[in-house]
Amino acid sequence: MYDARSMDKLQQEVVPILLLCAAIALVVARLPRVDVGHTRGFLRRRTLNWLPLGLTYAFLYMGRYNMTVLKNVQGISQHDFGNIDFWGSLTYGVSFLLNGPLADRLGGRRTILISAAGAVGANALIGILWMTGSIDGHSTMALALLFTVNMYFQSFGAVSIVKVNASWFHLRERGTFGGIFGILISLGLYFAFDWGLRIAAAGCPACVTKAADAVKPSLTDLQGLAWLFLVPAVILMVFWVVSFVFVRDTPASAGLEDFDVADASSGDIAMRESSVQVIVRMLRNPIILTIALVELCSGFLRQGILKWSGDFAKGVGAAGSYVNAHWGMVSCIAGITGGMFAGVISDHLFQSRRSPVATVLYLIMLGGSIALVPLLGAPVAVSWIIAFMAMAIIGVHGMLSGVASQDFGGRLHTGVAVGLIDGFVYLGTALQDQVYGGYGSLLPEKGTVAAKVVGNWQAWPIAMIPVATIGLVLSMRLWNAQVKPHAPVAAPAKS
Repeated sequence: MYDARSMDKLQQEVVPILLLCAAIALVVARLPRVDVGHTRGFLRRRTLNWLPLGLTYAFLYMGRYNMTVLKNVQGISQHDFGNIDFWGSLTYGVSFLLNGPLADRLGGRRTILISAAGAVGANALIGILWMTGSIDGHSTMALALLFTVNMYFQSFGAVSIVKVNASWFHLRERGTFGGIFGILISLGLYFAFDWGLRIAAAGCPACVTKAADAVKPSLTDLQGLAWLFLVPAVILMVFWVVSFVFVRDTPASAGLEDFDVADASSGDIAMRESSVQVIVRMLRNPIILTIALVELCSGFLRQGILKWSGDFAKGVGAAGSYVNAHWGMVSCIAGITGGMFAGVISDHLFQSRRSPVATVLYLIMLGGSIALVPLLGAPVAVSWIIAFMAMAIIGVHGMLSGVASQDFGGRLHTGVAVGLIDGFVYLGTALQDQVYGGYGSLLPEKGTVAAKVVGNWQAWPIAMIPVATIGLVLSMRLWNAQVKPHAPVAAPAKS
């Protein structure tokens, strides 16, 4: 049972998110509508499609970032986490070369079910082995292997949601909807970090006590951290069923009529190319290749913020600040705000162009990275700057990986386009893992005397500055990029 203080604390964390969602819903409801002729019945059925799909992906986040939470509660060291996450992120990125074409061939509905089922199995196995003492925080190779399996299946998630939505949303309405859909994905960060911390506290109270009250957890205590993996596994089982029942690949498969979405596949009725041909063609497309390189920078910056800000705060004694104590909620709000800002200005200010939005948000990233260097000695100020940067980089990621990939890849080849672009995101993630926490670690290990010295953390923002600069320059090069629908191709005459 929760006592009054626990319930009050829960309300303090949840109510701001609900209020923000309500405010955004009100703003979006009053925006000029992009009317592409959808009926009320179509809109209702589409909601039943994207809502379960989005929530399934949100809980996939919970089954992915639980390894970060394990690091944050002393379950594994920063160095080991950097290497474990490196192999998982590298697998995630490279897997898109296979899973992107598979999504195009099998459809997003099947691949989201494959993703959820695989993540259930991997998380359940980690949880069971951890609970029985077969693996622990020192089992780096075993954890890396299991996490790599998990990340392989996780990589189906992104291509699945974009693949499905590409057939349900017209190009002119994708930007604003991309922001709304980003709300659901951002909730995944809230589930992962804040719910994950509560799960860790319930399973191993000694793992999350404040430094002044710290008692070294026993082996039995640490086994309680198994619930970080078992709880997401159970939730994903439920949403596997929900997605199976409601999600469909196209309006036609849900008993409605398909329509022209006006993206790069419009007018394309020619014979499908092979996956290799599509990949080669997209790699030769300067727009898609530039977007992919921008997203490599996004992956470095996004995870550099999400995965290491907590270690900085703990090291310099600022873990109790509001932002750091509620990082899941703050990340969620940042994602919601960034997604809505990016989506709305894309559709209503930049005529459904995505790159100008990325340029604006990368300016924020560069400014924030530079500002962090002299402000590291004021960790509370740092936490708010980091929250603002998170808003910007999550907005970029949603616009490019979630929306531009549909636009320029086209409905027919969305899986390959998302695979290439999001694959580069996770190559950037793997790079930052090694820069910050792996074999080339520039950051001090948490809990050490070195971690308490602010100057030892300067490499954290300094490494972001050149990456943000490159991302900004590349985004500016795409400023006027627009989708050119495929020229209609006559069907071959019957002999």
